[in-house]
Amino acid sequence: MRSFKIGSVLGIPIKLDLTFLFILPVFAWLIGTQVEQWVQIMNDLWGLGLDAGPLSSGMMPLYLGAAAAIGLFVGVVLHELGHSVVSMHFGFPIDSITLWIFGGIARLTDQPEEWSEELLIAVAGPVVSIVLGVLSFAVLFVVPTNLQAVRFVFGYLALMNLVLAAFNLLPGFPMDGGRVLRALLARTRPFAQATQTAAEVGKVFAILLGLFGLLGGNLLLIGIAFFIYIGASSEAQQSVLSATFRNVRVRDVMTGAEDLHTVSSDMSIADLLETMFRQRHTGYPVIDDGELVGMITLDDARSVRQVERDAYTVREVMSTDVKTIPADSDAMDALETIQQHNIGRLPVIDADGNVTGIISRTDLMTAFNIINSSGRTEDELAPHEQPS
Repeated sequence: MRSFKIGSVLGIPIKLDLTFLFILPVFAWLIGTQVEQWVQIMNDLWGLGLDAGPLSSGMMPLYLGAAAAIGLFVGVVLHELGHSVVSMHFGFPIDSITLWIFGGIARLTDQPEEWSEELLIAVAGPVVSIVLGVLSFAVLFVVPTNLQAVRFVFGYLALMNLVLAAFNLLPGFPMDGGRVLRALLARTRPFAQATQTAAEVGKVFAILLGLFGLLGGNLLLIGIAFFIYIGASSEAQQSVLSATFRNVRVRDVMTGAEDLHTVSSDMSIADLLETMFRQRHTGYPVIDDGELVGMITLDDARSVRQVERDAYTVREVMSTDVKTIPADSDAMDALETIQQHNIGRLPVIDADGNVTGIISRTDLMTAFNIINSSGRTEDELAPHEQPS
């Protein structure tokens, strides 16, 4: 998501995604055009005695829609802060809270795998929404009956915060209810298996929600269903990867120094391509006098026109912004770095900063397949049993 920071609360950056700038006025407009319907719902539900006439005439619907929409998204921020406060209590810092088209997302820097911790973190958000709903309802007993606009806004917020809590507790992993389900499943089974089961339930829920939205012509529900389905698939995959690579270090799966092919910066691009053809490699660390000075890939070489490849050297087209990883790092850290920077391989360095090997997507996927084929769980894969 493309977002920008608007402030911070409790040291947590609060960001707005560009899609939020679209959905906020849409929400305000929808609420404003449905004032009469909301008045009838709240009068029937709570007997507020609101008069739809003054509330739905002139500019009043626009004011009510704007106030209610802003109040609703403030509630979403507080909902995410509920998750965040409990998460930080258990030692999991929050990278940021981002408001976007489907609500809010609190980004944890790490994933709790103790079922009781995840359970409390997951329910914290809905609990905050319930408290906000109850407090908004309590305000209705304090605000004078002649302040109909104020009573409308707080009545709307009371209802919608309770609806938000209930909706989030549905088992649509990775929503709060899906995380509650995973936490309960993780009491009696491995975390990765609990994630896969919760994700499958979440996918079924997403399909049903999408069909409901499709039949009702509700684009928002269809979008939420799509988000849930993709999120469930992604997190299940990430959880399986994390579980598989637990206790596996970079040194266990990398291509070691004895098999490492390197090139020098003064090699011509023509010679580099010939070397790539002979050795069947598409990327090399560039080493000068034992020091890593860059990385060169097939795409870099292709950027030089064929007639100029004898004249150009590796030094002129190589990348000098080289990402490296220590040999004793987790294999999962290497995979995340490769994915984050969209690169194919990482030079591996020892404690002295010397290149001691290289790790690629292929190395990691080969190790992943071997570990899974062995049928061993992450707890059974002891350090001395790791793949080499």
